[in-house]
Amino acid sequence: MQYYILLVLAVLFWSGNFVFGRLVSTSIEPTELSFYRWFFVLVLLLPYILINIKRLTKALRKDFLLLFLLGGVGVAGFNTFLYYGLQTTTAINALLINSAIPIMIVVLSAIILKVKIKAIQVFGIFVSTLGVIYLIVKGELSILSTLEFSKGDLWILLAGLLWSLYSIFLKFKPKELKAFDFLAITTFIGVGFLTIAFYYQGYSFSVGFIENKELFYSLIYMVIFPSILSFYFWNISTVEVGANKAGQFAHLMPIFGAVLAYIFLGEKLEFYHLVGVILIALGIYLSIFYLKKDKKSE
Repeated sequence: MQYYILLVLAVLFWSGNFVFGRLVSTSIEPTELSFYRWFFVLVLLLPYILINIKRLTKALRKDFLLLFLLGGVGVAGFNTFLYYGLQTTTAINALLINSAIPIMIVVLSAIILKVKIKAIQVFGIFVSTLGVIYLIVKGELSILSTLEFSKGDLWILLAGLLWSLYSIFLKFKPKELKAFDFLAITTFIGVGFLTIAFYYQGYSFSVGFIENKELFYSLIYMVIFPSILSFYFWNISTVEVGANKAGQFAHLMPIFGAVLAYIFLGEKLEFYHLVGVILIALGIYLSIFYLKKDKKSE
């Protein structure tokens, strides 16, 4: 039971990341926010890294390409794209679009890992995709004829694509690599990518954001809760309950996010949100839950 509670907390904290990312979107640039968030995560992890430097170095050398990919995509890429999206779309929209990630994983698993897809999965993917499109155009299907998509929504879709790739390649993570070791190594690699992007875009390191209390406290939240605690809770719980069961908890994000966005951002749920949620949920049910039920009956 404790692991299910930890999974709920992990998803709750991640939902808060969407909300607070939207809250400070006008106060800091996406690359800066992503850099500072993970830089200070690395600072907090530094004592652990230094104490276990030999073991971590050995693990990094052994599976360098895989860890390099996971750190770049999961830590640096996903979070930066997410913050770019939150500049021009609502936290609720971002969370709802993000709920289509399980469908992306099914499709990419079939392409990359050659996992077979049944007809019911294909139909589920179609329904969920329809829900995402309906959400992006905010219920105005006529927008499709002019292709006037929100840039923020598209950034969120790209972020979801990166997280789906991260989730797929996570399958190859060495079993002997401890959850905290994995977090430390991928954080180190991710910060490397973000440092290059940070200075390439002309930013300079400064702690001036401390004067902006809203940004400062939001960053503290991002560093501790959705970064260190969520990743750790997710890693240790997934080992115990299995990836399939753990993955379903991600569907709680739109619910948690909607409540948090209402409290902190004053965002409102519109009718098109409801339609999008229903279509996405139906697609997920058909492609994941219904498929499992069908397998049991065989």
